[in-house]
Amino acid sequence: MNKQVLATVSGKEITREDLDFALMHAPKEQAMQLNTFAGKQYLLNEMIIQEMLYLDSIDKGFDKEEAYLKELKVITENLLKQYSVKKLIGDIKVEEEEIQKYYKENPNQFVKPESARAKHILIKDEEKAKEVLKELKEGKDFTEAAKEYSECPSKDNDGDLGYFERGKMVPEFEEATFQLEVGDMSELVKTQFGYHIIVVEDKKLSGLIPFEQVKDQVNNYLLRTKQDEAYKTYTDGLKGNYEVTSNEELLK
Repeated sequence: MNKQVLATVSGKEITREDLDFALMHAPKEQAMQLNTFAGKQYLLNEMIIQEMLYLDSIDKGFDKEEAYLKELKVITENLLKQYSVKKLIGDIKVEEEEIQKYYKENPNQFVKPESARAKHILIKDEEKAKEVLKELKEGKDFTEAAKEYSECPSKDNDGDLGYFERGKMVPEFEEATFQLEVGDMSELVKTQFGYHIIVVEDKKLSGLIPFEQVKDQVNNYLLRTKQDEAYKTYTDGLKGNYEVTSNEELLK
């Protein structure tokens, strides 16, 4: 395939491949905007400017200055360290059998807690809350009552709090909710926020999260563990190759 030369700066070519590489490594928030004709025009112009800046710095001898050479040395050393670590751990992989084995041997790590879905009405004044509870017991629609009386932002969603697990709500609210059966309505439940009237919409029992839902999570964990172990083993071995002195008391 013939290379497409998009521009030249003093004979230095900027190709379509260079532009595509720059697009690939652009920040995610800019990538969509840059991947248009106008965006590519802008990017190409910036690449031309950067090349001119590079040539200008060479012409002025910046590449010979001591401060630049010091920075270059630090950057080169850091890049080589990163490259060394990449070479060390880059080929490490986790097999499917290892993921399944860890999942089976550590079921306690993949337990989904009991959860409930509830609607509620929150009223700060106790007497007013008692009146609303009386209306509900006499047949007033809970959704309408939530919209009309509740002092919680959930009133805009018919009082619906969605699903929540144990430990996510204040203790008094949580205890009352999980004691109720699906479809039941509570008496007044007092918390630091006021007085709640709760209706349980649904409940989900605690259970093991399916393997496919946590497979990637386990893979990432095992991969990091393997990489850490390989890094530690290798660097511990290096200690016999080089003379190292340490004055940790100076850290105090």
